[in-house]
Amino acid sequence: MLKNCFIAGAGGFLGTCLRFLSEKLGGAICHMAFPLGTFMANMLGCFIIGVLYGYLVKTGKLSHNANLLWITGFCGGFTTFSSFSDEMISMLQTGECGMFWFYMVTSLVFGIAMVAFGAACVRKPATTIAETK
Repeated sequence: MLKNCFIAGAGGFLGTCLRFLSEKLGGAICHMAFPLGTFMANMLGCFIIGVLYGYLVKTGKLSHNANLLWITGFCGGFTTFSSFSDEMISMLQTGECGMFWFYMVTSLVFGIAMVAFGAACVRKPATTIAETK
């Protein structure tokens, strides 16, 4: 049990550090009410989970330790529903209803799309130009 905690914790540490950096990058790029850092982290996290899910479907194998490290730990530390929810409430409180709906819909639609895209990338790799000739 303790070993599992350390594995998940190591992934969480990496995810949290990258999440912090994505917040700084998002803030430097986007000077609007749209929380780009959280959005980028959540979309990349969805893609990573999709890749891992696709790998599991394709091979039938994803070790318990890999699941703990990457899905529970890394993606758990990197993505954040609580920050997303806090930002949504903040938008409502400041009267930015349009941005609230835009952020909610884009996060949901693109999040699901990124999981599907990640899974598709693993299940059926793109063919190269040379293979199609």
